[in-house]
Amino acid sequence: MVIDGEPQSHSLFKMIKNTFASSPDNVLSAYSDNAAVIKGSQAGRFFATPLTGADNERALYAAHQEPIHILMKVETHNHPTAIAPFPGAATGSGGEIRDEGATGIGGKPKAGLSGYTVSNLRIPEFVQPWEAFDYGKPERMQSALNIMLDGPIGGAAFNNEFGRPNLTGYFRTYEQESLNEGGIERRGFHKPIMLAGGYGNIRAHHVQKGDIPVGGKLIVMGGPAMLIGLGGGAASSMSSGTSSADLDFASVQRENPEIERRAQEVIDRCWALGDHNPIRFIHDVGAGGLSNALPELVKDGNRGGLFDLRAVPNAEPGMSPLEIWCNEAQERYVLAVAPEDLDTFDALCKRERCPYAVVGEALEAHHLEVRDGHFDSKPVDLPMSVLFGKAPKMQREFERHDPELSGVMLDNLDLREALDRVLRLPTVASKASSSPLVTARLLAKWLATKWWAPGRCRWPMWR
Repeated sequence: MVIDGEPQSHSLFKMIKNTFASSPDNVLSAYSDNAAVIKGSQAGRFFATPLTGADNERALYAAHQEPIHILMKVETHNHPTAIAPFPGAATGSGGEIRDEGATGIGGKPKAGLSGYTVSNLRIPEFVQPWEAFDYGKPERMQSALNIMLDGPIGGAAFNNEFGRPNLTGYFRTYEQESLNEGGIERRGFHKPIMLAGGYGNIRAHHVQKGDIPVGGKLIVMGGPAMLIGLGGGAASSMSSGTSSADLDFASVQRENPEIERRAQEVIDRCWALGDHNPIRFIHDVGAGGLSNALPELVKDGNRGGLFDLRAVPNAEPGMSPLEIWCNEAQERYVLAVAPEDLDTFDALCKRERCPYAVVGEALEAHHLEVRDGHFDSKPVDLPMSVLFGKAPKMQREFERHDPELSGVMLDNLDLREALDRVLRLPTVASKASSSPLVTARLLAKWLATKWWAPGRCRWPMWR
């Protein structure tokens, strides 16, 4: 960055990382994995081991005295939540849970949080004075009210059905007018912030990822490929309303917490084996699907990879090679397992009824090759350096300005009215009980439109 003609010593990302560089004490892993890890305390961790083969019959649960390090992650899932709030927020929470499980060579998610920042709610028959003018929204995006009726339920539902408590979060509304050279500009959150986060634990000797041996088996574990979430990363990076309708709706994914729970049980059984953990490397499958996760897996393991596209578990076999390789279907992990440990891993997956498939092998040469036996072709055949070479550095220039701000007009201020407005603002108000009229109307609307709708009863999550 260049500010007032002076080059700055830190890029934006270096500014973010500067806190860690300035105060690295007790940080075991940061900016290098799916989640960060800080030093924890010595305590008894309760689990059973050994857990494979005939030893299953002798497995005993006990408290294992060891350092219990803490892993943590926060990320956003903004665009899908704007298009389809329930599945958007649900898959946001699901992706964050997978990041915790895929830290090091296997972590344990423990508790979650979710947060939402949206534009003004404009609750029917309860529109507030600062919400009087409706500026509209991009056609394909849901209203702030619909996002807040469905999004938090989606995030909490995934956490609950996975088996992780969603303990805390936040809720903000914001729209603001300002003057600029072109006239009045209004800023807000039509594309919301959906924030998913959480913390968990990881064993001391599992914080760092292992080595991928040449010939190591490269595995996809979890749900099958489906024609969903295609282009989600691209859609999320665009300004609100500028992408096509097809790309917007294709970015929405489908949540399946049951499959993610099964996959996490396999990961739990693996890390419980301690030094015999069969996982050498593990990554969550997120934006870009396998086209991102598998190359990243072998690159981080200092290897190349040979992959069989038709070995990928697939629920929609009519997909093109590009769609199989790039879809962002939920609840998937990619792993590297040494050949001698494959039987152990297979036994654990069968025990937990968790789908998986060996889709490739690690190569010594840093080359990426994807073979498609159906078309007898190689959709991808290139050096790893083409994918992971350093991109040109982006440069941004700024000049500081001292804006002329008008003073706050306090003439004729009605203190009671001002106080009432402040306390009604969701950013300030208690979301539990300080605005009973808002709470009652939101609940009544939800009950009328959601609970009793045919085929959409969600009673279990309130039970």
